[in-house]
Order: sequence, then structure tokens, then C-alpha cells
Amino acid sequence: MSAPPAAPGLGTLGELAQRTGGRVVGDPGVTIERITAVDDADATTLTFAVDERYLRSALESKAAAVLADEALVAAGETYRKPILAVPSARIALASLLAALEPARPAGPFVHPAAAVDPSAVIGEDVWIGPLVAVGARTRIGDRTVLNAGVVIGADARVGADALFQPRAYLADRCVAGDRVVLQAGAVIGSDGFGWAFLDGRLIKIPQIGIVTLGDDVEIGANTCIDRAQTGVTSVGNGTKIDNLCQIGHNCRIGEHTAIAAFAGMAGTTVIGDYVRVAGSALFKGHITIGNRVTIAGAAHIWGDVPDGAFVGGRPAQNHRDEIRLQAYLRKLPKLYARVDALEKHGT
Repeated sequence: MSAPPAAPGLGTLGELAQRTGGRVVGDPGVTIERITAVDDADATTLTFAVDERYLRSALESKAAAVLADEALVAAGETYRKPILAVPSARIALASLLAALEPARPAGPFVHPAAAVDPSAVIGEDVWIGPLVAVGARTRIGDRTVLNAGVVIGADARVGADALFQPRAYLADRCVAGDRVVLQAGAVIGSDGFGWAFLDGRLIKIPQIGIVTLGDDVEIGANTCIDRAQTGVTSVGNGTKIDNLCQIGHNCRIGEHTAIAAFAGMAGTTVIGDYVRVAGSALFKGHITIGNRVTIAGAAHIWGDVPDGAFVGGRPAQNHRDEIRLQAYLRKLPKLYARVDALEKHGT
């Protein structure tokens, strides 16, 4: 298999240090063509390390140089490769990769195969791709990009500089703020899961509310956010939700919260600001999660969680208590064998 085409050169290590606010340990004149993970590194690439284990692996790789946290670089030590030491390797990596990201399409442009209702209001320099559908009275902000197959319903609102990837869907009357990103297949405003039993049958409860996404929100591929039964399902400014998540009706998610893949929230779950939710966490609904909470992977949240807590387990509890419980559970077979032996000897 042939290698992917090389991206434009990034410059010397010294130049990268100036752009990232870092310093070079070793030769600043090394030229960097690409940024890669350790396994893909070659003599033209910069690789990266966020802990000591990864730093050791990076220094043994074929990479030309290593991007690493300043905290990992020992004063006065000599390394086998040049190191670009920065306050945060992840933040520096984001800055450097942004220079290699392909440019968005630039408008004004409407593909002949798009269907834009005549009553829709389209801002300046909007780019609308093939098979896009924009409903009646909808407003699209300046410089927004709607890629192939995007569907936006009637009376919806999209802010400026938004990016909707192929087949993303924003339903009727729903709102997406400035710089919102919907990845491919994201569904915003599908009906909430509301039913009532009547005479032994499930009767649908109409879902007449909306979804609002604040500014700088990103929604991952094939994630679904249900419209409210009444009122609003909301996602606050700066929040990022990964792929394949389910957000039920009337949930309210705060600002600058990060939710990893496969998380699921039953209706009317309230999540605070600056919360971190690891993958596959589940929330039973009608509960409140405070600010700056951390939820461990695969946790089952059955009740309210106070500000600043770190919880995990099924059901979730204080993370330290959960780790201690797991340690005890691993000892149960030996404990059982010991008790069994004592009982057999009559002691």
C-alpha cells in the first residue's frame, strides 16, 4: 500500500517552538514535514508524547523529533532526539495540526442539486452542497458550510461559521449557534421517546419542543439529540459530544462539557458546566449532575451527583470507593477458599 501524500512542510523545530511557545532541547534546525503517531513516524516527522511511557517510545522511534510536555523533560539531560518541550503537548498539537487541516469550502455557492426554500434567509458567503435541503423560513448565518445531503427543517436557525458534515440533520424550529459543528449523520431534533399506556396500548405523546445548541458546540457522527416534549433540550456553549451518543428529551447539558462515545442520557437529565463524561456512561434520567464532575467509563448514574465529584461503577459511587470495592472483589475467591478450608477442618 502506498503512503499517503505528504502534507506541506511545517518548518524547522525552532520555528515550531516560536509558534507554540515552547523550547527546543537539541538541534532547532531539524526540518519537520509531518506530524504522526509513534507507529507511523519516519525521519521527516514530529511525533508526540503526553507521559513518560510515550516519551520513551517516541525517543526510540524513527521520528525526527518529539513534541512533549515540559514537565517530562529533565533539566540538563541529553536525549537521543531533539525535543520540542511545551507547556501542554495536547494544546500545542492542536495548534500545529490546525495548520495542516484542509480549508473549508468557501461561498457564496449553492449547488444546482440543492433544494433551498425561497423563504429561507441565507447569509453571506454560505456554501451549500449537493442534495442539501433547507426548509421554509429557516435562517443560515454567514460563512456556514452545508455539505452534501444535509437537511435543515423549517423555521430552524443556524449561526455564522457553522459546519454541517454530510447527512447531518437539524429538525424544524431547532437552533444551532455560531461555529457549531455537526459531524456526519448527527440528528438534532428527532422526536423524544414519550409514550403512555392506554387500554393496553402504547400511545405516543407528541414531542413539540425544540433543541438548542450554543456557540462552539460540536456533535459527533451519528449522535442523536431528541427534541423536548415541551420546552427545550439544550446544549451549552463550548460543549463537545462524541460519536454515537444518545441525549434524551428535555436534557440540559451545561457549558464546556465533554461527553465521550456511547454515553446515553434518559430524558430530563441535567448536566452542569465543565463536566467530563467517559465512554459508555449511562444516566437514568430526572437527575442532576453538578459542575466540574468526572464520570468514569461505563458508570451507571442512578442519582444526583454533587459539584466536583469523581464517580464510577454500577451504580456509580465515589471513584476511590469503587476502586477499593473492585480490589476487594478480586480477593473473594481466595477468601472463599480460605473460609471453606477452615470449615472443613472444623475451626
